[in-house]
Amino acid sequence: MLIEEIFISRNDIIRDAVKKLDITSKQILIVVEEKKLLGTVTDGDIRRWILKNGNLDIEVYNIMNKEPTYLYIGKKHLARQVMKEKHKEAIPILDSNRNVIDVVFWNENFEYEFKYDKKISNPVVIMAGGKGTRLYPYTKILPKPLIPIGELSITERIINRFTRFGCRDFFLTVNYKKNMIKAYFDELEKNYEISYVEEEKFLGTGGSLSLLKGELNETFFVSNCDILVEANYSNILKYHKDNNNLITMVTSLKNYKIPYGIIKLSDDGQVIGTTEKPEYDYLVNTGFYILEPETLDDVPKNTFFHITDLINKYIEEGKKVGTYPISENSWLDMGEMKEMDRMIERLDV
Repeated sequence: MLIEEIFISRNDIIRDAVKKLDITSKQILIVVEEKKLLGTVTDGDIRRWILKNGNLDIEVYNIMNKEPTYLYIGKKHLARQVMKEKHKEAIPILDSNRNVIDVVFWNENFEYEFKYDKKISNPVVIMAGGKGTRLYPYTKILPKPLIPIGELSITERIINRFTRFGCRDFFLTVNYKKNMIKAYFDELEKNYEISYVEEEKFLGTGGSLSLLKGELNETFFVSNCDILVEANYSNILKYHKDNNNLITMVTSLKNYKIPYGIIKLSDDGQVIGTTEKPEYDYLVNTGFYILEPETLDDVPKNTFFHITDLINKYIEEGKKVGTYPISENSWLDMGEMKEMDRMIERLDV
């Protein structure tokens, strides 16, 4: 990759920075003026702006870090030490004129995976009981949790992401072809524990949580079995705790561009305006959550119930439900054939 691919101008709009972060998948952009370092923009900077309900059509200057960590070329050998001390996954390298001539990325230069400061051990519930009808005919033969993405099943890939952060205690809610799922995981050599939560009937994306009352007594993660989220799970948990949320939803910023000019009409049918190819931004639900254990008391027993029903109940009652936004490319969903093909392509497997 040419370092110019992650350069951005202070006058570019935040919406364009979001798109560039998604395209480059580097989690950082370098704000320059004629190659001179002005600042940096990270996915965290954009997340904080979105949580303020900030306008994405204003200039990058408003959210950039104006005092970024950097090294001069003669000190490049200190990059590893500085990145560990300051917990940075990337650091710009400057020449004597403050021109950016290189960027050191941890995962490309040192260990395969950045070693996060804080490990977590919270339990993880993976919703694996559905029929996966949108993936027919594959799911006529295999249950969705065992659909292979390359050499690993989708569920193994989900679990592997959690184990990177220290999680070792997993609960799989199962129903459709549950014996096949259990036989598969029971035969695996693994460094984590799996418990099965067996539904007697289909209980939706939240109803099976009622079967975990008394089993979970600490903050826990919930993930659908057809998604992959590439994010810092430690940071998501910290955000959840810092904000005292009952539930935190991980959401993805989705941009939709209408490829036509749209027309605005008055009440009597007269054209009062046009907008050429407008763009709209939405936060969409990824199917990845953090919940407090007391939420289990509000899930009805033996009832078809979606986790979003619980979320809407809490919103109506004025209880705290938060969101942790991630970029569009940090979320992969294989719920449909087209999306599954995209996941396989993105993971290059």
